[in-house]
Amino acid sequence: MLRNVNTRALQLIRSSKSSKRCIASNSTICSENTNTNTNTTNTTTNNNSNSKDQQQQQKVPPLRARATPLTDEIIRVDHAGELGADRIYAGQMAILGKGPMGKTIEHMWEQEKAHRKQFEHLIQQHRVRPTVMAPIWNVAAFALGAGTALMGEKAAMACTVAVETVIVEHYNDQLRQIMDSPNPDKELLETITKFRDEEQEHHDTGIDCGAEQAPFYKAMTEVIKFGCKTAIAISKKI
Repeated sequence: MLRNVNTRALQLIRSSKSSKRCIASNSTICSENTNTNTNTTNTTTNNNSNSKDQQQQQKVPPLRARATPLTDEIIRVDHAGELGADRIYAGQMAILGKGPMGKTIEHMWEQEKAHRKQFEHLIQQHRVRPTVMAPIWNVAAFALGAGTALMGEKAAMACTVAVETVIVEHYNDQLRQIMDSPNPDKELLETITKFRDEEQEHHDTGIDCGAEQAPFYKAMTEVIKFGCKTAIAISKKI
């Protein structure tokens, strides 16, 4: 099933590659008026004003048309998920950052921060309303990361495995939804495919680092999975 999703996603991504348009900027040449100083001053002022306006416009990311209901839901819930993942690893780093697992956790955290940054960009670009639950997820996720880290390195990795299991399944469901939609968003498809693969890498890292040897591994991971699925369901709507 995962191979089928990857194959279909890659086909859609490759078909979407197009040449980028170059936008040439026009420069305004202010001619000097030797007859009156007033006209010269006004021309220079207007030119400087236009130049500042152009610079400000270049800093604003291009907006797209309002997102479809599917795209709106996907961006909102994924932004919430990546916010949560960022804070989970922040909590783990606060406890285990100086220990043997510090470098491993830091690597995964850096990827999650990049994921969060990308979805923050997409939220602005598509004009999507973030979930109102973001402040709660922020605190709860940090507590989850720090709490499991206090139980030990293996428990922290068990938390990682549980969270990433849910996220990989969630991303695969979204990829199927996008590919089955009338007008698949190729950029979103490519983004989710890349992030899904990195989340799978985090899951595998957790297993390799002894997650399954954590105390009460089965019970703990099932509780964490349930919490993640509940957060996803809520963030889709509000």
